Amino acid sequence: MKSLLSRFVKDESGATAIEYGLIAALIAVGIIGAAKSLGNQVSGTFNNVATAMKNA
Repeated sequence: MKSLLSRFVKDESGATAIEYGLIAALIAVGIIGAAKSLGNQVSGTFNNVATAMKNA
C-alpha cells in the first residue's frame, strides 16, 4: 500500500495534462476576445460603407 501511494505522489503525468489544458483554455479565451474585437471593427467599417452609399 505504501508503495502504491509513493508511486501516486511521484507521478506527474496528470499534472502535465492539466497544465496543457489550462494553457489551451487561456489561448482559446485570447482568440475569442480577439475575434470579438475584430468582428466589432469589421461591423463598424461595413456600417460606415453602407451609410456612405446611402448618402451618395
